Formats: sequence, structure tokens, C-alpha cells
Amino acid sequence: MISYNDYRPGDEKSIVQLWNKCLVTDPINQIRFRNLVLLDANFDPEGLKLAFDQNQLVGCAYAVRRILPMHGTDLEQDNGWITFFFVHPSYRHSGIGRKLLEDAILFLKTKGRRNVFFSSYAPNYILPGIDESEYPNAYKLLQSLGFETLYSPVAMDRNLVGYEKPQDVNTLKSLRESEGYVFSTAEDKDLFEVIQFANEKFNPDWGRAIREGILQGLPLNRILVARHEKKIVGFCIYGGYEGVADRFGPFGVDPEQQGKGLGKVLLHECLTLMRSEGLHGAWFLWTGEKSSAGYLYRKTGFEITRKFHVMKKTL
Repeated sequence: MISYNDYRPGDEKSIVQLWNKCLVTDPINQIRFRNLVLLDANFDPEGLKLAFDQNQLVGCAYAVRRILPMHGTDLEQDNGWITFFFVHPSYRHSGIGRKLLEDAILFLKTKGRRNVFFSSYAPNYILPGIDESEYPNAYKLLQSLGFETLYSPVAMDRNLVGYEKPQDVNTLKSLRESEGYVFSTAEDKDLFEVIQFANEKFNPDWGRAIREGILQGLPLNRILVARHEKKIVGFCIYGGYEGVADRFGPFGVDPEQQGKGLGKVLLHECLTLMRSEGLHGAWFLWTGEKSSAGYLYRKTGFEITRKFHVMKKTL
């Protein structure tokens, strides 16, 4: 007889163990689970749905909504997210996953949410969305529950062994510097401006990533800033998410300044810094395959390693 409960203190070890039995492509450890779920400011035990066969945990689904705004006062009161779910391999195709997801959706509905996303939640998403190739049955289950694909970001990686900055990048950088552009690693005087730039030009999650990364020990020399006439026009960082040094991003150039190769310069400057630390690779989880950034990454030697579907269900 399968019983269903919300999270209770003491369940976390069983959740991590079952996670690693089920999501074998995306294992997690106790520290990451603690940081990404239990210590998330928006964590609500009522949203962490669990299935048991007697005392054995056999399934899990997690729903979350904003209690604390990402930026300003916006609680995104129409939106909720499901960021992961899984069922023990021996208990699949028995309705447990469907029941857990239905309970997670009901939790969000009772909190007044009208849109449920899988799984573009920031700041503590595990993956950008569902990886259809790795978890085809999970993808089909989401579809059967009324989730529709909004877009399909890709993860990319680049091997840095043998990397050398191309000479044309040095030439381009010199040209832009002659026009008054300045490329430098960040100092304390840059921090307020670069965080505001990230928030306003791109996404509040990017500003948060910079701020929290520094608070967690991100060295300022892992943050690159581009200025023109003393105004910030672009930035990129590495090692900002969870302290993983070879994780690249976020990275952005002012839309009004695009077309001048500033992103190309920043990207290669960043890869040069990464290589100088002895890093053997650079990777990130999320970009549009056919976006301008996606094309730049491909031209720079990045290769697509995974593809995800960000999905949405309207209640």
C-alpha cells in the first residue's frame, strides 16, 4: 500500500539516496540538496511531496512558489514551479509519478498559482527543463498532464586543453580599445554597477548570481567588465554558480552595443583566464541554440552536450 506525505525532517537522506538511484545522469549530494532545496528562501515542506511503500521512500516531486521576491517586490504571484520528480525504478508505471505531480500541482493551485513551469525556477533550479533523451518517460508524463513545451535551451561545453586566444581577437580588442572601450577584471568599485546592469538589462537572477557568488567566495578576478565612456556595456563571469570553477556565466553585452564584437572579446578573455587557472574545460547549462549567444559559442568551439524542454501548464 503506497502512502503519500509531505516532507518531514529526517527524510532528506532517503530523498538524496533515491534521487541518485533514479536521476543517474544528474546525481546530487547531501550538501547540494541542502543548499538548493532546504536552504532556499522559498522552500515550503508542504511542496515537497513523497511516496512511501511502508517505510521505504519510492517517489518524490517538488513544487515551489515565491515567498521572497527575486528582485524588488515581485512575487510572481501567478507562477509556480516543479523543479524535479522521480520514482524508484521498481515502482514505475504504477501511477506514483502521476499522483505525486498531481499533488504538487494541487499545492501550487491552493496557493493561488495559475501557471506551473517545469522547471525554469530561479535561483535554485537543478536543470533548465526536462531532458527528453535522458528521461523520455518523464517527458511523456508531463505532456499527459497538460504541460506544453515553451522553448528548448541547450547546455554546451568546450575543452580548454590546448586553447589559445585567436590573434583576430587580440586585433579586435585593440581596435575597440582605440575607440574608448576598456576591458578589465572587476574591483569593488564596479560591483554595484555590474549587478544593476545585470538586473536591468538581462535578468535579476544574473545580478543575484554575481552578488551571492561574491558572498560565497567568488574572486573578483573571475568577473570581467567592459566599459565605454565609463559606462558598463558588458560583463562575464565564471565560477559563480555553486563555486564550480569551470562553470561559465552569466555573460551579457548591452543590446545597444551588440554587433561590435564585445561579446567575442569578453568570452575569449574569460576563457584565457580560465585556462590560466589550469581549468580543462568550460561549460554552462542554458542558452538558446539559435540565439546570437548560441552562434557565438559554437564559433568559439563550444559543443552542444544536452537539450532541455522548459514546459508550462496553465491551471
